[in-house]
Amino acid sequence: MESFAFDDRLLTHLRTVILGKLNLQESLVLTWTRDGQQHSIWLHPTVPIHFEFDSEATPELNPQWIEQMVALANSPGGLRCVEEPTGT
Repeated sequence: MESFAFDDRLLTHLRTVILGKLNLQESLVLTWTRDGQQHSIWLHPTVPIHFEFDSEATPELNPQWIEQMVALANSPGGLRCVEEPTGT
């Protein structure tokens, strides 16, 4: 099994959006950039997914960020890791 590392704050928001889609039995693509390379994975409700955090504490969710990510997840381009909106 391959693993991908994200900081806890981003991962908390990704988990919220991804589990929302999978709970509705919807597939999605997740794309991010790391070290100058673009990565994409296909997520499907029948495929197990594991989220592992560095801390026991769950960061507070930013509703604006969730809304932005949900819109991306529902778009043809799929969910992308984007910067957190400021002004929360």
